[in-house]
Amino acid sequence: MKTLFQMLAAYNGWANERLYDAAARIPDAEYRRDRGAFFGSLHGTLNHLLQGDRIWMHRFTGEGDEPKELDAILYEGFAELRAARRAEDARIVDYVAGVSEQHLAGALRYRSTRSPADIEQLLAPLLLHFFNHQTHHRGQATTLLAQLGKDVGVTDLAAFLRSEAR
Repeated sequence: MKTLFQMLAAYNGWANERLYDAAARIPDAEYRRDRGAFFGSLHGTLNHLLQGDRIWMHRFTGEGDEPKELDAILYEGFAELRAARRAEDARIVDYVAGVSEQHLAGALRYRSTRSPADIEQLLAPLLLHFFNHQTHHRGQATTLLAQLGKDVGVTDLAAFLRSEAR
């Protein structure tokens, strides 16, 4: 099971790089314009992706930032946001590399964000949720980019597996 999560962690970083490469080509006003997405703008969506990852990584590790709001802007500047994204992606890769099969088979106890409650669930399915959440919001971001005339390119897992990154 660990190799599956290592693949998903590497895929996550690869897909995020492609997403940020496309976002870097958007004029700032368009990048920040509210387009009616869950988190308003492309900027809001990218901030939420980082936020969600930090929330879950804090739950997984007990370390790092743990944002309390799902729609807060963590970084106003694109360059700072991208640097933080890269650092978080590296942190995710390192975490998955260090997790044992025994730990993956165990449970995780955490506190939910929206309506605070203590929850205990198996770690492996939570990690699947973690990576699925990223894919979900990257899909929203690629739609926003397409509306702005920018093509992220293929970001499917199969394309990653065929790429030199793998």
